[in-house]
Amino acid sequence: MGKRSRDRKRLQQHRRVCVPPQGWGAGYAEIVKENELFEQYYRELGLVPGGEFGAFMEAMREPLPATIRITGYKSHAKEILHCLKEKYFKEVQALEVDGQKIEAPQALSWYPDELAWHTNLSRKILRKSPLLEKFHQFLVSETESGNISRQEAVSMIPPLLLKIEPHHKILDMCAAPGSKTAQLIEMLHSDMDVPFPEGFVIANDVDNKRCYLLVHQAKRLNSPCIMVVNHDASAIPWLQVARDGKRDALFYDRILCDVPCSGDGTMRKNIDVWKKWTTSNSLAIPWLQLRIAVRGVEQLAVGGRMVYSTCSLNPVEDEAVIASLLEKSEGALELVDAAEDLPGLKWMPGVTSWKLMTKEGQWFSNWSEVPESRHTQIRPTMFPPTDPEKLKAMKLERCMRILPHHQNTGGFFVAVLMKKAPMPWNRRHPKVRPARADDPVDDPAPAEPPMAEPERDGEEERTPSETPLCSSPPPSKKMKLFGFKEDPFVFLTEDDPVFPPIQTFYDLSPDFPKLNVLTRTHEGKKRHLYMVSKELRNVLLNNSERIKIINTGVKVWSRNQDSEPFGCAFRLAQEGIYTLFPYIRARIVNIGVEDVKVLLTQENPFLSKLNMGSIVLRYQPDTNNPDAPQCPIELCGWRGKTSIRAFVPRNERFHYLRMVGVEVFHKQGRRADEASSEAPEGAAEDGAGEAVAEGQEGPGRGENGADSNGTGPASNT
Repeated sequence: MGKRSRDRKRLQQHRRVCVPPQGWGAGYAEIVKENELFEQYYRELGLVPGGEFGAFMEAMREPLPATIRITGYKSHAKEILHCLKEKYFKEVQALEVDGQKIEAPQALSWYPDELAWHTNLSRKILRKSPLLEKFHQFLVSETESGNISRQEAVSMIPPLLLKIEPHHKILDMCAAPGSKTAQLIEMLHSDMDVPFPEGFVIANDVDNKRCYLLVHQAKRLNSPCIMVVNHDASAIPWLQVARDGKRDALFYDRILCDVPCSGDGTMRKNIDVWKKWTTSNSLAIPWLQLRIAVRGVEQLAVGGRMVYSTCSLNPVEDEAVIASLLEKSEGALELVDAAEDLPGLKWMPGVTSWKLMTKEGQWFSNWSEVPESRHTQIRPTMFPPTDPEKLKAMKLERCMRILPHHQNTGGFFVAVLMKKAPMPWNRRHPKVRPARADDPVDDPAPAEPPMAEPERDGEEERTPSETPLCSSPPPSKKMKLFGFKEDPFVFLTEDDPVFPPIQTFYDLSPDFPKLNVLTRTHEGKKRHLYMVSKELRNVLLNNSERIKIINTGVKVWSRNQDSEPFGCAFRLAQEGIYTLFPYIRARIVNIGVEDVKVLLTQENPFLSKLNMGSIVLRYQPDTNNPDAPQCPIELCGWRGKTSIRAFVPRNERFHYLRMVGVEVFHKQGRRADEASSEAPEGAAEDGAGEAVAEGQEGPGRGENGADSNGTGPASNT
C-alpha cells in the first residue's frame, strides 16, 4: 500500500470520530461517562479556569442542547423566525416531558439577527415525545426545504469568523457533512437580488460516500455557486482559471480548514468518546492536521483569511499545529485578533505552555525529555516553541477555545489566520509549460498562450522530464479516482438547438447567460438542464482532468414530453426558480395570499388565465396586510387545459403553507407522505392529491400533462 493510500485511509478513520450518532442515547445505554485519564490530563493542563473544573466535567456529562439555525440569506428568514417565536416556541415552553420542564428556547447571543436558537430539548425527547410531534415535524420539513439547519452551536463559529463577502472564492477543505458549507453558501448569497454572485464555494471531502451527504446538504440551498469535489485535503490539487487570455493558478480569498481531530470536545453528543479516549488519539493526528493546514495556506490568496478549527480541546491538535504553521511561514502568516468579531461569545485565549502525556500517564514538558523509543510517536513540533521571543511574536493567545460549561455548548478550538505574503517555498515566479492540444479552453475564447503553474511543495513524486532542454516541469501523473464514477458535466453552446424554443416560450432577457447552462450527458436527449455561475464554469472548463467533481449546479429546467405541443419541451424546476426568475419576462401569473393557499392545497383550482404549459406563479408582498408574508414568493406552476396547479416539492409546499398561516401536520400512525393540513375553509374538499416525497417517482401523469412526481398539492383534512 502506497503512502498516499495510507494517508487516505487514516484521514477517513479520523474523520469518522467526529460523526454524531443517530440520536441521543442510541446504543449507548451501558457507557459510563467517566474517564480518569481524561480528567487527569485536562486538570493538569490548566485549560479550565481555577475553580471551574467541576462545572466543566459536569457539563461534559450532560446531553448537548438542540440547536437550530435559520437560513439567513433567504428572504423568508424573517417569516420563519416569526413563525418560530409566535407559534412553536410558545407551544413547547410550557410543556413537561418525562419529568423535565421544557425551557423557553433562547437565541444565541453571539449569532447575528437572532437566526440561531437553542433549547434544553435533547434529540431523544424531540423525536419520541408525542407532545413535541408538531415541532419536530416542523423542524424536519423546514430542514429538508433548506430553510432551517439543525447544527451544533460551536460549529457555526468558523464561517462567521471568515467574514464572507459575495465576491469571495472559498475552499472548504474537509467539508462533510456540510453544515458549515451551508453557512458559507448563505453568506455568498447575502444579496438575494443577485442570482449569480461573483464568488463560489468549492467543498471537498476525502470520503467519497460522505461527499454525497455533503451534496444533500448543499442541494437544499439551490445555489449555482457550489461545487463538491472528492480529494485528500492534504494534497488537494492546484486549480487553474482563465484570465485575460491566459491561465493562472486559482488562489482562494477564504479557506475553511476544519480538520479531522480526536473529537474530545464532542463527548456530549458522541458518548462513545468517553470509553475510547486516550492521549494516544491526539498524538497520532497532528502531522495530518499540519499537512492539511499547510496545503490550505499555500492556496490562500495574499490578504485572504483561513480559519483553522477542531472539535478537540487538546493543545497538541490546536496551538501546536498553529505554532508549527506560523514558524514554517516565516512571517507570511499572522494570527488575527477576532475578539470583537462575535460579541457575546465566551471563549478562553490560546495557551503558550502545555505538556504531553502518554496513555500510561507519563508526562513530558519538552522534546529533550522524550526517550528515543517514542520519537516516532512524539515529535518536536508537538511542544511549544522554545524561543521566548519567537513564541511571543506568534501571539497564540489570539486563538479561541470554547469550553462547554460557559455557554452550554460542545468543546471547540478556532484560530483565524491572515496571509500577508506568499509562503517561503512558493515565492519564486511560477514556471510555464506550453499549452497542449488537449488542454481545455474557456469557450468561446481562442486558443490560449502558455499556462502558468505554481511551484509544487515537494509532496508529489517527480519523474525525469522527457525533454531535458525544456524549462517546464515534468507532466503530472494521471489522477486516480476513487468511489463512484460520475456522469460528465457538459456545457451547452450558445447555438445549441435546445435554446430557441426555451427563449421564445419564456421570453428570456437578452442578458441570460446561455454559456452557464450545462447537462450531464454527451449523447441523447437532455433530460435536465442545470446552471452554474460564470466563475464556476471557468473552474470546470479548466480543471476537468485535475479534480474529481461529485456535483455542481442547480437544476433550472426538466424535460417533459407533454410540454412539446405547447412549443417548449422543458418545464421550470422549483429548485432553480430564484436563479432563473430574473431572466423570465413571460408566463408570469401574479397571485395573492389566498391564491397561494388554494394552489398548494387544491389539485386543479383555476380556470384559464394563460396558454398551456409551464408558468411562474408570483406573489408580491402586501404592505397593507401585515399578517401576510412580507417577502416575494415564486412558485413553478403548470397550466393545463382547464386549470392551473402549483408544481412544488412536498417540503417546500409545507414551508409556503406555513408562511401563509396554514397548519401542516402528519397525524400519528399515518404514512409520512400523507400530509394533513388545516386548510382554509372550502379548500380542496375533493380531488386532493396524495403527497409523494421529493425525488420519488410518482404513479403516473396528472390530468394537466405534468409529471405526478411529488410536486402536487398537500392533502387536507
